[in-house]
Amino acid sequence: MKVGLIQTRTPASHAAALAHVLPLVREAAAGGARLICTPEGTNILQKDREALLPQLTLLADDPVVNGLRDAARALGVWIDVGSALVKREEDGKAANRQVLIRPDGSVAATYDKLHMFDVDLPTGETARESATYEPGDRAVVAEADGLKLGLTICYDLRFPALHRALALAGAEAFLIPAAFTRPTGEAHWEVLMRARAIETGSYVIAAAQGGFHEDRRGTYGHSLVVEPWGAVIAQLDHDEPGVLLADLDPAAVAKARTAIPALANARAFSGP
Repeated sequence: MKVGLIQTRTPASHAAALAHVLPLVREAAAGGARLICTPEGTNILQKDREALLPQLTLLADDPVVNGLRDAARALGVWIDVGSALVKREEDGKAANRQVLIRPDGSVAATYDKLHMFDVDLPTGETARESATYEPGDRAVVAEADGLKLGLTICYDLRFPALHRALALAGAEAFLIPAAFTRPTGEAHWEVLMRARAIETGSYVIAAAQGGFHEDRRGTYGHSLVVEPWGAVIAQLDHDEPGVLLADLDPAAVAKARTAIPALANARAFSGP
């Protein structure tokens, strides 16, 4: 399968976000991508909670998601919306939700981000995602053209138990869309992506936000694909919007997991 990763610099309104991402999706499809992956916050990025919340809609009403559903249908491709910031159907609270779209435009799977980015960085930068979003409570494995995908989002990357559980449930590739901060990206982005691939013998597909946004946040970019033995097989070396293409070989997953069967060899233990 050929995958296309879309690196964006998402604006602070839905209309501008859709106009920004659609040409990149079409470029990836023209390059032969069968599965096209966008970053976290594809539909809108606005760190001012008071400005963001009134703009959020239910997933079914989100104009960017619906525009990408139309694009999937028109182009005949799978599209993974890395995440859309939306209202939850059950209570109207905000969710950070990944959406996998089939080539007929229907929704194949959704996943709400489990781990909230509540941090105080050494640089003085702080974040409190839990003040805006309700975390999800379930892990999700989905399938696209026979490839089993484990869905996670950004800060989820730092929790290896989640990715191990997804691999044990059959995931062959992790989709890890992100809007990584620049300080944490410079320090940890590539090494953590490679670690998740190596320890589970899985592909990692990480489409990223990049650059300085309208809301004045800075994101790291450097979208990448890691193969199951841990090598980076494709990467953008910048934070500008763009398209990254890579070919996946599902046989590489079985080869890596046979060579080092860490998933099978793990043992239960007591203590400390």
